[in-house]
Amino acid sequence: MNETLTSALAKFTFGLRPDSLPAATLVSAKKCLLDWLSSCIGGSETPPGRIALKAVRAMGAGTESTLIPYGTRTSMPNAALHNGTISHIMELDDVHRASIIHPGAAVIPAALAVAEVQGAGGMDLLAAIVAGYEVAIRVGEAAGPSHYKYWHSTATCGVFGAAAAAARLLGLDATTIDAALGTAGTEASGLWEFLADGAMSKHLHPGKAAMDGVIAALFSREGFTAARRILEGERGFLAATSPGQDQSRITDGLGQGTYRIDDVSFKIHASCRHTHPAVDAVLELVKAHDLRPSGIASIVVETYSEALAKTDNPDPTTPYAARFSLQFCTSLAIAHRRASPADFTPESLVDPTVRELMSKVRLAATDTFNAVYPAHWSTKVTVTTGPKDPTSASPGATRDGAQFSVTVDNPRGDPENPVSLENIYQKFLDLTVPVVGWKLAEETGQAVLRLESMRDVNALTGLFGRGTPA
Repeated sequence: MNETLTSALAKFTFGLRPDSLPAATLVSAKKCLLDWLSSCIGGSETPPGRIALKAVRAMGAGTESTLIPYGTRTSMPNAALHNGTISHIMELDDVHRASIIHPGAAVIPAALAVAEVQGAGGMDLLAAIVAGYEVAIRVGEAAGPSHYKYWHSTATCGVFGAAAAAARLLGLDATTIDAALGTAGTEASGLWEFLADGAMSKHLHPGKAAMDGVIAALFSREGFTAARRILEGERGFLAATSPGQDQSRITDGLGQGTYRIDDVSFKIHASCRHTHPAVDAVLELVKAHDLRPSGIASIVVETYSEALAKTDNPDPTTPYAARFSLQFCTSLAIAHRRASPADFTPESLVDPTVRELMSKVRLAATDTFNAVYPAHWSTKVTVTTGPKDPTSASPGATRDGAQFSVTVDNPRGDPENPVSLENIYQKFLDLTVPVVGWKLAEETGQAVLRLESMRDVNALTGLFGRGTPA
């Protein structure tokens, strides 16, 4: 029987040996887990996070897996749904450029929910995360930008990674993992239309992908059959959703000692990753030339077309929509000299300084930047000064008509411009201490750092306590 794309991924997932993973890849996996936990805990007490908790509690009880950070328990699928949903609220979770997905938000909640039930060790969890990232990212790379035009790849491609991670932790063989991937593919969904309303749908996408991945693995374990050619078939995932597909991206180099998880980018700013190159450029210009809002005449942002398709919003009406507004994020970075979670508020949305700057922003896509996307998310920002600003101490920033430009090809957090494990740990503390307190945050962070020596991951999730089942 000829090998299919899913059978190749299933064989890789089944055959991955934890003790064969390079030390650097294990560090990458721990960085991803720590980074995911920071977004998960940080998003738990937001309005969408509280809605997610109520909804999951209404879906029924269970005692298998932990609702983070509350410590109460529910079923495996429901825990994956809740934890995946709240981890995608802060817009601070990891991202992979070439596949254009946030792999952690779909893969890790599925892996963690199953690992708890299985009593898996830390190395088993890390290996499942590596496998899940590999599968999700390779499917995303094959689907490419043409898929991303209408489909939220984190949801549609993330479900494959969630299924792979869950199936591996359930101890399924390669044939059964293959079936799980086939079932995952028929569940794949997630559309971008929510952007028109600034709605909460995006939060649900990875949560549902994580849940569906767990369901696919559980059904397959019991003998449930699925399409063998769900990816490449005439009525399969790629044919239905990706006119620009490249199937070779799924198998090229698969299992040859390099791992996609090592290519993940980590987010520093609390907004859509497509805005980060511009925010980085603005912050560099502001610092170098002491630019002040009152002294700026115009701001030109040149970028790639997909960034404009997702973030060209000159008048966001909600703080969440503002995270997807290149005009807002650029102006916010000038006015506040940062773009942290605390800056995306109803107050900043109507801040007259920010709004005045937004009126001066002009966006354009260039062939040069389109040509290198999605391998690089390049952006150039040019700021032109206006009348002399008496509050600025910088001579350069006070000349009428002076222009300052910066091009960012790799925003901070990209593999070419990396952040360290220590940086991720500090981000974790910044997001979690306000929610769970210093003691629990520190205990949780330290547990992740020593995960490879942990015999049962319940020692990690157990830190959140044991309450009444949700």
